[in-house]
Amino acid sequence: MFKGSNVALITPFKNNKLDVDAYIKLIHFHMNNGTNGLVPAGTTGESPTLTHNEHQQVIELCIKESNGKNPIIAGTGSNSTEEAISLTMHAEKVGANAVLIVTPYYNKPTQEGLYQHYKAINNKCGIPILIYNIPGRSVIDMTVDTMARLFELKNIVGVKDATGDLNRVDQQKSKMGKAFIQLTGNDDNALEFNKRGGVGAISVTGNIAPKLCSEFQKLSISTNGNEKDQAEKLDKILQPIHSSMFIESNPSPVKYAAKLLGLCEDDVRLPLVGLTEPTKEAVKKALLSANLL
Repeated sequence: MFKGSNVALITPFKNNKLDVDAYIKLIHFHMNNGTNGLVPAGTTGESPTLTHNEHQQVIELCIKESNGKNPIIAGTGSNSTEEAISLTMHAEKVGANAVLIVTPYYNKPTQEGLYQHYKAINNKCGIPILIYNIPGRSVIDMTVDTMARLFELKNIVGVKDATGDLNRVDQQKSKMGKAFIQLTGNDDNALEFNKRGGVGAISVTGNIAPKLCSEFQKLSISTNGNEKDQAEKLDKILQPIHSSMFIESNPSPVKYAAKLLGLCEDDVRLPLVGLTEPTKEAVKKALLSANLL
């Protein structure tokens, strides 16, 4: 169920408030353009600046509007274990198919602390859990051994790997086997990630290029040589977009791209700010290179 192109949904704002109409429009845009799964209330969805009510609302809206047609992987992580448990229980109650839980940021727990954090959440729910390992934002890095311990628990099913280290795919596959779901959190390494045993991505670029991303993912996990060649061609088309999405802090670039495509406004919440002019030009150029504009 959790494979292919899963979009890390942006959360549209207008005058610093959730733009419900634009959000619903976005959800249907993805349902109509080949996105395999929807990931509301993640980091790209600016979860750190959503109120609890907003956090719950964007998850509920996503589940309601998708109406069972796309798997929903709800972002329910927090650096407070109790808060993560509360958000996870809510997501399960309202019908999410899985949850994405980021390693606790700022606290800097030990590997044992990480294990106990996820175990506590696991013990309070009955929904599949994907670990989100992103040392660049969380400071800490979950080891393969800790992940393997967690995989023994009833609800831990896989990882969104944003370490950028492709050797992790091999190590995790060797330690946990093919049943452990590996999704990349780095669009730019998705081709090699899937070659090594990954089954998809939780994608930022998917927000603005859903057809290209879903087609690329389908081709990249194919065993057909011709389709693998096509995946490499699509990867070359997508790489300039991937690069432009991280010139400045995510999700400011992808929100600006979404604005250019008429999907929503590019408003972000402080402490994030809008893009500088040079970055706007780079994003525009990348979209033009892929014939999206």
